[in-house]
Amino acid sequence: MQRAVCLAVLAALAAAAQTGPSPAKGPQRAGAPSVRAGLPPGQNTLYPGNRAPLRELPLVKLPVGAVEPGGWLAEQLRRMADGFTGRLPELSQYCRREGNAWLDPQGHGRFGWEELPYWLKGYINLGYVLRNQRIINESRQWVEAVLRSQRDDGWFGPAANLVGEHTLGRLEALDLWPNMVMIYVLRTHHEATGDRRVPAFLLRYYRWFHAQPLENILPASWQKYRGGDNLDHIYWLYSQTGEKWLLDAARVNHERTADWAGGIASWHGVNFGQCFREPAQYFQQTHDTRYLRAAERNYDTMMRLYGNGPGGGFAADENARPGFRGPRQGTETCTWVELMFSHEMLLSITGDAKWAERAEEIAFNSLPASMTPDLRGLHYLTAPNQPQLDRQDKAPAIDNSGDMYSYNPYGYRCCQHNAAMGWPWFAERQWMAAGGNGLAAVFYSANTVRARVGRGEEVVIREETDYPFGTAVRMAIQTKAPVRFPLVLRIPSWARQPRLAVNGRPEPLPAGAPWVTLERTWREGDRVELELPRQIEVRRWPDRMNAASVHYGPLAFSLKIDEEWRAYGGEGGWKQYEVFPKSAWNYALDLEAPLKLEPAGPVPAQPFEPAAAPLRIRARARRVPEWKLEPNGLPGELQQSPVRADGPAEEAVLIPMGAARLRITMFPVAGGETEWDANAPIVLASRATHEDPPDRPGFRFGGARGSKEWIEYRYPWPKTVRRAQPVWGDGGAPQAWRVLVEAAGTWKEWTGAPVETQAVRLEVELAPRRGVELKQWRVD
Repeated sequence: MQRAVCLAVLAALAAAAQTGPSPAKGPQRAGAPSVRAGLPPGQNTLYPGNRAPLRELPLVKLPVGAVEPGGWLAEQLRRMADGFTGRLPELSQYCRREGNAWLDPQGHGRFGWEELPYWLKGYINLGYVLRNQRIINESRQWVEAVLRSQRDDGWFGPAANLVGEHTLGRLEALDLWPNMVMIYVLRTHHEATGDRRVPAFLLRYYRWFHAQPLENILPASWQKYRGGDNLDHIYWLYSQTGEKWLLDAARVNHERTADWAGGIASWHGVNFGQCFREPAQYFQQTHDTRYLRAAERNYDTMMRLYGNGPGGGFAADENARPGFRGPRQGTETCTWVELMFSHEMLLSITGDAKWAERAEEIAFNSLPASMTPDLRGLHYLTAPNQPQLDRQDKAPAIDNSGDMYSYNPYGYRCCQHNAAMGWPWFAERQWMAAGGNGLAAVFYSANTVRARVGRGEEVVIREETDYPFGTAVRMAIQTKAPVRFPLVLRIPSWARQPRLAVNGRPEPLPAGAPWVTLERTWREGDRVELELPRQIEVRRWPDRMNAASVHYGPLAFSLKIDEEWRAYGGEGGWKQYEVFPKSAWNYALDLEAPLKLEPAGPVPAQPFEPAAAPLRIRARARRVPEWKLEPNGLPGELQQSPVRADGPAEEAVLIPMGAARLRITMFPVAGGETEWDANAPIVLASRATHEDPPDRPGFRFGGARGSKEWIEYRYPWPKTVRRAQPVWGDGGAPQAWRVLVEAAGTWKEWTGAPVETQAVRLEVELAPRRGVELKQWRVD
C-alpha cells in the first residue's frame, strides 16, 4: 500500500536524523548560524522532562500558556470556547454541578465516570491557552473539589469507582480509568499555577495504588487497555519528586496493563488510538528498543490492515472488523483526539519527526470535519468518503446502530466530552523545549511563544505563516540582550527543495534532514524565514481497490460537494443537522489530464468550510452512474480501479479535506473496462482472523474447532441468487456445510432454485480437531 511505502521513507529519514547532528557543508560566514541536521543532544535543563534513570526526552512540552496561538488556529479555539465545548454544562447532564459525584467530598452522587474528566481534560487547557478567565475559574472549581475528595488512604474521586459501578454497567471491580483522565486535569492545573498540593496529592494516591493486591490493579475493561495513561502519570510524578518506589509502581502498572508489547491487545478504535503507544512509554524505563519497536509494529499493523485512506485514520467505526476496511468506514471523534495525543507523546519520547507529520495529518484533514464549522455540534464518525450525513441506521455496514453521522451538540456521549482536548493540546505543542536549552518549532502556525532558553534568559518568538495552506514561515526574535541557544526547525518529508534564510541571507540546508538546528547568538530583531515548497501528488492505494487520492503537502483534497444543511431538532443556538448533497459526488478521476492548483484567496479565520477554502485543485473527472448511495445512506463500496466510466469529461473542483464535511477523498480511477457492480455486498462473519487478506472473500476458521460458524453476504438491494458455490482450501471441506437465504427476516436453507434475497449465508460445521480455509465463495 502507498501509505506503507511513505511511512517507511519517513522512518528512514527520522532514523537518519537521530544519528547525531552533522553540520551542513560549506564555509561559515562571520555571524552566520551553525546549521546542523538533527536535534540538539542532551536534556533541556530549563524545562526538564524525565528524571534519570528514565530516558531523556529529546523534546519536552512547554508549560500551558507558553504558546499563544494566532490565525486560523486561534479561531478554532475561540469557536470552541463559544461552542459546545465551552458551554457543555448547558448541554450535558454529566457536566452539571447538581448532585455530581466529582463535587462531593465523599464522592457520593451521580455521573462519576469518564464524561466530566474527559471534558475538563481539554477545557482547562483551552482556558489557559486562550487566557479565558471564565473557563479558568470554572475549571478551578472542579479541581478544588477533586483535591478535597481524597480519603485518608489516598483514594480520591467518586466512591462508585471503588467497585467499578460506572454508568455503562457494573464492572464489579476497582475502576481506575476515570481517575486516569482526571489526573491530566490536575497536572495542567499544577503546570499553570505551580500548586504544590498536586504532587503531594498524587503521591498519596499512588502509594494507595501500589499497595493494592495485584489482582485489583487494572483487572478488566477500559482501564486494562488504557493503563498507558496511568504509566504516563507515574513517570511524570517520579520526575517531579524523585520517589524511587514510583518506578516499581510503573513496572507493576505495565505488567497489569493489557499486553500491547505482544501485539494489538484491542481492535476497538479508541483503545487502539490511545494505547498502541504503551510499550514505547515503558521503553523510557527499560531503555530496551524492543518496546519502542513494538509500538511501531502496532501502528504499522493497524494501518496496513485498516488504514482506509488520507486523513491519518483507520477503519474502526467502533471496532476494526475483517471485511470492513474501505474509505466509507468511519473513525470515532474520540479516536482522532486520542490518536493525535499518542503521536504527540511519541514525538516527545523519540524525537522522530514522523509522529509530528502523523499528528498534522489528522489535525488538518480529519479533526475539522468531525465538528460543524462553528464548533457548535459534532458527529460520532468521520470517514474519507462520506457524501451524506443523515440519521439513518447504517448497521451492520457500520459497527454501531443508530445515528452516527448527523451533527448534534447533545449526543455522542464520550466524543461530546473528549473532543475538548484536540485543538488545545495541539496548540500547546506548536513549540517544544529541545536539548541544549533550545526551542523547537514542531507544528507551524501563526503564534507567539514565550520561553526560557540558554542560561535561563527569556525570549519571545513571533511566528507568521498561513501554514498548512501557505508555504512560507517567518519568525521574529525578541530578546532583551543577545542570547545563544539552538533554534530547531522541522522540515516535513514532503517539502521539495526547502529554503532557509536568516536576516535575509540564505543558509544551506542539510539534504533530507527532518530536523535542522540553527545554533547562534540571537539578537533583538533577528529574522528566520523558511520556505516549504510542495507539489501536487497523486497517491495510489493498491490494497484499497487501487483507488487514488490527491495531496498537496500535508493537505489531502476532497471533491467539493454542494451542501444542504437541514435542521431536525435542538433549541436556540444549539441545532441538530443532517447534511445532504446538492451536487453529484460519484466521480472517477481521469488521471490522463494534469491537476491544477488554484489559490482561492487569503486564508480566512475559519478555512475549514467549503466556501472559505483557501486552496482549490481542478481535476478532470467522469461520472460513474452505477456508484450511488445505498438505502442506508452510505456510498457504495469502492471497486477495483481502473473502472469503466463512459460519461463525458467534467471539471471537478477539489478542496482541502478538512473543509469538506461532505467528501469523496478516495477516488476510483477512470480508464478501465471493469463494470461497476452497483449491488456489491458487505461481508459478515461469525469468526475470522484479522490477518485475513484485505480482498474478499478469503476467510480462515483456523481458531475454531468443533463449532458452527458462518459467512454472510448482505446486499444493498435485492439480488436473485442462482449459484452459491464455496471453494475450499487444500485441507478440504468442513465436516458439513449448507447455504441459507434470508426471507422476511428468517433464515431458510437454500434449495438451489433461483431466489430473490438481500442476504446469503454459508454455514459450516467444523470437525473437533481441524480448521478450515474458504478460498472463495462466489454468489451469482
